[in-house]
Amino acid sequence: MDELKVFTGNAHPALAASVCDYLGIPVGKSEVFEFSNGNTFARILENVRQRDVFVVQPICNPVNTSLVELLIMLDALKRASAGRITAVVPYYGYGRTDKKDQPRVPITARLVADLLTTAGANRLLTVDLHAPQIQGFFTIPVDELTAVTLLSQNFRNKKLGDLVVVATDIGISKRARDVAANLGASLAIIEKRRLGNIDSTEALNVIGEVNGRIALTVDDEIDTAGSLVAVVNTLLNKGAREVYACATHAVLSGHAIERISTCPVKEVVVTDTIPVRNEKVLNKVTVLSMSSLLGEAIHRIHTGLSVGAMFE
Repeated sequence: MDELKVFTGNAHPALAASVCDYLGIPVGKSEVFEFSNGNTFARILENVRQRDVFVVQPICNPVNTSLVELLIMLDALKRASAGRITAVVPYYGYGRTDKKDQPRVPITARLVADLLTTAGANRLLTVDLHAPQIQGFFTIPVDELTAVTLLSQNFRNKKLGDLVVVATDIGISKRARDVAANLGASLAIIEKRRLGNIDSTEALNVIGEVNGRIALTVDDEIDTAGSLVAVVNTLLNKGAREVYACATHAVLSGHAIERISTCPVKEVVVTDTIPVRNEKVLNKVTVLSMSSLLGEAIHRIHTGLSVGAMFE
């Protein structure tokens, strides 16, 4: 496994190219496309026998297409006798379906873990899973990176005074606490209730002091931006002077861009774990690159160095 190879499907080739630029290697040659009958086909166009291979493919919109492309590429690499195959999944789709919270529902996050392993992945490299227990769904090694340091540094450079970091719900409070520690700020938590299976929430209460302060909300992803709007309005109603927002994954589905554009949030900072199309970028949205973080992790996995040491 002395030679490193990085391949990509069609989900986010720009991120794969940036990662390869960091590593100083070309993107591996492959072709992945859909036949007219809807079947997905993948072919690896160079020798990978006994090579150390990484496949960069977030499971993002169109989610099912991205997932199937990844599975088929893993299978192709396994059958081509790759020495070790690492699935680099910056955004783990279906991660929100991580438990049975209603009768007769699936745990799709576990199903996806089984599919990746069966397809041929020997390890997983991902970023900010929706729930940490998803790591336990895998029988292969999992390296979970975090964008906390990257996001924190962006706001540290802004030198915002009298800052309070706000977890958008109780489940994200640990990550928000890490951001608060990095910024030397206090922590507040939004208590909210999700309304059934629809993409809307009801913000209920703010635990912590935000009156007269600048608030920075922290979340793992922004999907339809319904929660973001509710949280921003709640914080302003509670007396916050300004509200900034940050999240790792910019899903931005449905009416998310419209909501952000009309929302009184000052700025929304996200990363490029998911491709953010040009038409989705507003003056309010800042996209930070994850390429150096992912590239360094790939380098460390390939050379047998500690990935955890990157965050110490």
